[in-house]
Amino acid sequence: MLITGTFIDEISHDIPHQNWGTKEWEQDFVHMKNIGIDTVIMIRSGYRKFITYPSAYLISKGCYKPPVDLVELFLSLADKYQMQFYFGLYDSGEYWDTGDLTKEIESNKFVIDEVWKQYGHHTSFKGWYLSMEISRKTKGAVEAFHSLGMQCKKVSSGLPTLISPWIDGKKAVMASSPQLNKEDAVSLEQHEKEWSEIFDGIKGAVDAVAFQDGHIDYDQLEDFFRINKKVADQYGLQ
Repeated sequence: MLITGTFIDEISHDIPHQNWGTKEWEQDFVHMKNIGIDTVIMIRSGYRKFITYPSAYLISKGCYKPPVDLVELFLSLADKYQMQFYFGLYDSGEYWDTGDLTKEIESNKFVIDEVWKQYGHHTSFKGWYLSMEISRKTKGAVEAFHSLGMQCKKVSSGLPTLISPWIDGKKAVMASSPQLNKEDAVSLEQHEKEWSEIFDGIKGAVDAVAFQDGHIDYDQLEDFFRINKKVADQYGLQ
């Protein structure tokens, strides 16, 4: 099995916007194409005030107008190199402040409609990435994923949707924490129970799930991913 898809990071979250221009991004797309990548997923369209495209709605809410329209750039390059592009939704940061994922519905209701109207004509626009990252049964998560997933599908005549949660394992500690491991890591049984409930609530609105693997130990990978596959199959997700 080959790796055929990857996230492309516009770097609005961890550090200020990276300074690649069209030339560097095109070189990156060429390299990806050459090694067999056929799908690129923009990890988010913005975080707090930094955004990737000149969104009239988000700018009216206080976001900075970006100097380059990265969404247009990525889609044009995906068109050129015959790759599939998945658009990552906007992250207002409110969930990280409040722990309530329903806060992300309001701004993204406008972003989804705006983006499809502006960029939906691109042949490479093949799906949506619901960029809110969770690990456990989080307040408002099912409602947010279901609501936004269904809206994405409605405006785009059913294009697929993707999420990428993380596993609340022993290595799931804050980068700012001096701890390398946590004591209250999720058990296999609890992981299966919680994700069964989540998948039951988002089936039909979310098509695929790409679990992050960096938060559990290497010898736990097979057990956790066996459960992930079992539960995904049970609720009709890829």
